[in-house]
Amino acid sequence: MNFIFNPNRTFKSILVLVILLGSSTTMFAQKDDILLSNYTFAEGREEIGRISTASGTLTNVAIEGKKAKAFTINNNVLFIKPRFIKSNRPWYDVVIHAEKEGRKISTPFRIVNDQFHKNKVIAHRGAWKNTGASENSIAALKHAIRLGCQGSEFDIHMSADSVLFINHDPKIGDVVIQKSTADQLRKIKLENGENLPTLEEYIKAGIKQNKTRLIFEIKPAATKAHALASARRVMEMVRKFKAQAWADYISFDYDICKELIKMDPYVHVAYLKGDKSPQELAADKMWGFDYHFNVLQKNDKWIEQATQLNMTSNVWTVNDVETMNWMLNKGVTFITTNEPEILLDIVKKK
Repeated sequence: MNFIFNPNRTFKSILVLVILLGSSTTMFAQKDDILLSNYTFAEGREEIGRISTASGTLTNVAIEGKKAKAFTINNNVLFIKPRFIKSNRPWYDVVIHAEKEGRKISTPFRIVNDQFHKNKVIAHRGAWKNTGASENSIAALKHAIRLGCQGSEFDIHMSADSVLFINHDPKIGDVVIQKSTADQLRKIKLENGENLPTLEEYIKAGIKQNKTRLIFEIKPAATKAHALASARRVMEMVRKFKAQAWADYISFDYDICKELIKMDPYVHVAYLKGDKSPQELAADKMWGFDYHFNVLQKNDKWIEQATQLNMTSNVWTVNDVETMNWMLNKGVTFITTNEPEILLDIVKKK
């Protein structure tokens, strides 16, 4: 991959930023957000989700917004009225208010019409291999959406000044993302001419539709403080753009997975490393696992066990027809692949 980059590095400034990041425990302190156990509605399903918060009890829960009349709240559970389910609207924007320990709090939400595909196909770093797009580019995301994939996966790193960028490896050429500033990273060009995308740009592109989910892989970092700070920043960004209905999270760092669940016990988080059984993951309230196909071929009973535990099973990165069929026959929930076109064709024929 060719990159255009003319660094004007100020190592002293970067070092200060990194030190501040590692030493600060409150930089990304979680807001006192209201949470929902689900953010979508669908035909035949009026109940959306339970309204709660990460800790404490909510009282006097109410909803407002131009389309607030489409919803009701009963015992802190949000419902949509049947006649509004049949609307062709892709989503409704509302604000939920409540009181917590004598304080008034409120959080905006986007309640999404669940038209997400259910075909098991997760495009690995987007659909790039057969489209001419660069891996992890916004073009690759758009191609995955155009193909009709259930999800599109992408990789997230945080810069020294706490801006989130999309790239698989921790460095680009000789540029280490975690040690570089956002201004430096924004000068980098991908092979297809795009700038190195930020997570903000990626989310904005992804939530223009309600068919393909966004699979956020939060990468491990050189320090645990940086890793956990990046996890908090990712969730902060998702909440900022009301993208919860689209978001599933994965990581090789188990502490990142647990940090996400700590911030939101309803969040969809799957672990990637392959060294924990479904029972261990269930004990830590993981949504599921996302393991390399070699791990599941050696432990194929884990797929059935995950189903019994009401957990999801994903497998990466499956690019050949034989392994795709093996995994489908075993009943995995999702398959991550560099060949979404091939897998979509197989799924359609089954």
